[in-house]
Amino acid sequence: MGTQAVEQEAGTATIPTRTGLLIIGASQSGVQLAVSLRALGFDEHITLLGDEDHRPYQRPALSKEFLQGTVESESLIFRSNDYWAEHNVDLVKGEYIVRIDKEADGSGVAHASSSREFPFKRLALTVGARARKLEIEGSGLDGVLYLRNADDALALKAKVGDATDVVVIGGGFIGLEAASSLQKMGKNVTVLEFGPRLVGRAVGEETAEYFLQAHRSRGLDIRLNTSAARFTADDGGTRVAAVELQDGSVLPAQIVLIGIGVIPNTQLAEQLGLAVDNGVVVDRFALASDGTTVAVGDVANMPNPVPGSEPGERIRLESVNNAIEHAKVAAYSLTGRREEYAGIPWFWSNQADLKLQIAGLCNGYDRTLVRNDRERGKFSVLYYRQGRIIAADCVNAPLDFMAVKNALAKGLNIPAEAAADPGTQLKTITTDS
Repeated sequence: MGTQAVEQEAGTATIPTRTGLLIIGASQSGVQLAVSLRALGFDEHITLLGDEDHRPYQRPALSKEFLQGTVESESLIFRSNDYWAEHNVDLVKGEYIVRIDKEADGSGVAHASSSREFPFKRLALTVGARARKLEIEGSGLDGVLYLRNADDALALKAKVGDATDVVVIGGGFIGLEAASSLQKMGKNVTVLEFGPRLVGRAVGEETAEYFLQAHRSRGLDIRLNTSAARFTADDGGTRVAAVELQDGSVLPAQIVLIGIGVIPNTQLAEQLGLAVDNGVVVDRFALASDGTTVAVGDVANMPNPVPGSEPGERIRLESVNNAIEHAKVAAYSLTGRREEYAGIPWFWSNQADLKLQIAGLCNGYDRTLVRNDRERGKFSVLYYRQGRIIAADCVNAPLDFMAVKNALAKGLNIPAEAAADPGTQLKTITTDS
């Protein structure tokens, strides 16, 4: 069972640790990996270790329901303490791993900044990604915030009550979700996007333009091709009071929320000598280059899981769905089975009353078809490559989303000509050619 006890001094306490599987990162993928392993009958001890002083929680609600106060923190917790105890999982909070010593057989010891040591027989990295920082003058002022984890969300909530003006830097999903939430809370919100369109990495031009016009019609001040030059302080010199733009204009701001993307946490993988390239390079079974460590979720750079993808094509996905499905594949690997990661990525983003659902990946499309049902408030963009559907962006159109997702999963097609009428249900025109 791998329950050899090792005792280590940490201050005045003697802390027992046990070998088995060590999962570093109490993220969605880390939780799912532990749960999936138990479902598969994996009976060795599991240590699930996180660097936050919180039980594992759901992140998507941080920029929406939690920020607005419509859900409480307890409702975001994944599993109860009783669950972990009953399933022989040690949940360790608030420990930051700084170094790992690992043997060729996959065993080793992880060293925390607190001087605690965590021996293991196998290692899993589910360490996710961290917010990309904006380093300009004034970036260290009080009120310049990010929104990646629970502590970030708590810090933002604590300051919202006193704020009138908020500047959000970054027109991606997190930025637009938070901006919509803050506007709903009565704040005067301006969104600055450095690029020429919103959510440029995730959607095509038609969807980006739809969101731009929809948000502007709802009162959000969105400025494209715009960047901040510096943040200026209030009279006390410690708290942000304004954002000066590159053109010299100034926006008042008691809160500046920065959402300009993330960087995968590859520090431990690099220290271990694992292959790293925009994430930890893994194979279709979630195994890293050493053949023993698994890397899962946002931190993993994997072969494109979409059936029919070009050989050698690799991607790194940041989504709840990927965290769950990839963890299941890693669980199989850790139990000695080989189940390739093959599936249709899907994503969602809730922004005010706009619910975006994305099925598939639009990379390499050569044609788009827009289905705009203005009367019902539904909008979809279908993406095609060589006459076959490869992805769809669906706003308030769940039936379109499900039809495309199911078609992609079954290798079926939705002919563009038949789909042109937004009143046509896509599931009724799905074909095998």
